[in-house]
Amino acid sequence: MKTPRRPVLLLIDLVNHFDFPGGDALGRSTRRLVPALLRLRERFDRAGHPVVYCNDNWMQWQGGFPDLVAACRDCGGDAGQVADRLAPCEGHYYVLKPKHSAFMASPLPVLLAQLQADALVLAGVATDSCILATALDANARDFPLWIPSDCTAAITPERKRRALRTMQESMSASVRPAAGTRGTVRAK
Repeated sequence: MKTPRRPVLLLIDLVNHFDFPGGDALGRSTRRLVPALLRLRERFDRAGHPVVYCNDNWMQWQGGFPDLVAACRDCGGDAGQVADRLAPCEGHYYVLKPKHSAFMASPLPVLLAQLQADALVLAGVATDSCILATALDANARDFPLWIPSDCTAAITPERKRRALRTMQESMSASVRPAAGTRGTVRAK
């Protein structure tokens, strides 16, 4: 008998102030992703699969995830709009990370073990930085990966294309849009 898959959706760095070089472009691109991200998150919620927000802590060692959401809402603009629409809901998980990969120096590996995750879906920003770094670490841990191409953003479309191609070719990640896929959530 085949064991059912337990995919986990990792929403990476969506609570973001976009206050860095290229941040304006990334903020605009991220804001445009919100409807697709909401649909993907809803699919996971309906299927009873875990949703985990993985976010940089912006080197703020004395705050928590709700503080980051509040700070982005206070920023207004793209940061505020994204935080308003995509803040975690009841039942969602979140982990803070100090740098690019969601695995690096974070509780994510312990959480994924407790959730009995056997596949990961990576969405958010930036495709060529934090998503790529997380994918590398997930691949090293033998997680099958799906990177929904319509649910990630980078500062430029070319940077996004290159990163998606790298994940597909080097990590055998499934790179296909979430829109138009039906049925159960799957990584491969």
